[in-house]
Amino acid sequence: MIVIMKMKASESNIDAVITRVKKEGLKVHLSQGEERTIIGIIGDERKLERGALNRMDGVDRVVPVLRPFKLASRDFQPEDTRIPINGHIMGGNKVIVMAGPCSVESMEQVMETARAVKEAGAHLLRGGAFKPRTSPYSFQGMGEEGLKILAAAREETGLHIVTEVMAPEQVDLIAKYANVLQIGTRNMQNYALLNAVGKTNMPVLLKRGMMSTIEELLMSAEYIMSNGNHKVILCERGIRTFEKYTRNTLDINAVPVLKELTHLPVVIDPSHATGKWTLVKAASKAAVAAGADGLIIEVHPNPAEAVSDGEQSLKPHRFMELMTEVRRVAQAVERSI
Repeated sequence: MIVIMKMKASESNIDAVITRVKKEGLKVHLSQGEERTIIGIIGDERKLERGALNRMDGVDRVVPVLRPFKLASRDFQPEDTRIPINGHIMGGNKVIVMAGPCSVESMEQVMETARAVKEAGAHLLRGGAFKPRTSPYSFQGMGEEGLKILAAAREETGLHIVTEVMAPEQVDLIAKYANVLQIGTRNMQNYALLNAVGKTNMPVLLKRGMMSTIEELLMSAEYIMSNGNHKVILCERGIRTFEKYTRNTLDINAVPVLKELTHLPVVIDPSHATGKWTLVKAASKAAVAAGADGLIIEVHPNPAEAVSDGEQSLKPHRFMELMTEVRRVAQAVERSI
């Protein structure tokens, strides 16, 4: 449940409610907006009598949160979550662009890509050091050596790193090198991994499962947040449908739906959603027009020779063109890139 304080509630009123809640062994999440404060209650709410809370000084009303996802709910926190990353704010007015290769292949490949995406205006560098692949015989990534290459690119360009973590035992290692931990579509319901990244204080990019509902995505976010980490970024990357002309089907509806349901930032992955580089620009523009807080785009200096996902990767000059056009869309909806 949530306790909505009156507009003129004092700090002592707020502290008294928090003390009362904690006395019953429950946790609180404080959301202080411009006009009023909302106190979220986490735990077995049966220990608290709603009527007693309603009668406390400064309390406007006590409201049950009916959705299964509590911490991620906009009822629980009406204000948008804003996550600072390298001087940028994910969830603010600026659309944050993450770009880079699907897989780290070499120092030369990553450095060339990092310089190009920075010049085009990207804010973060994406790249996979550990790769979950459908076939066990496909390239599985360079591991820690790949992480070191990404760190070297950050050192030169200043771009912070987004990279995927696949298992709980990898979290500490990858956290040493990365700035944002990515949970891929195949691991969206890997609850041990969600719990592990939830115990860090790092931003987590959580990708929607390829056959998962929006509510299931939010429940996965709830696992991370219930462990204390509220720096969760949701990512729509396309879902599997009967359509075969694209790799997946981009659920552009997910952006406004999530914006209604949750305070967490929402990012679109047009590369995996379409699977074809020729469609990435159009999907990116649609995402920004729909209200997405960010884009994550695959870029490779030579897609024809990429070890993974070359068919959906943009060459650097095409990424530059995309950024130019996406900026125009952002300006049309009173945002920036």
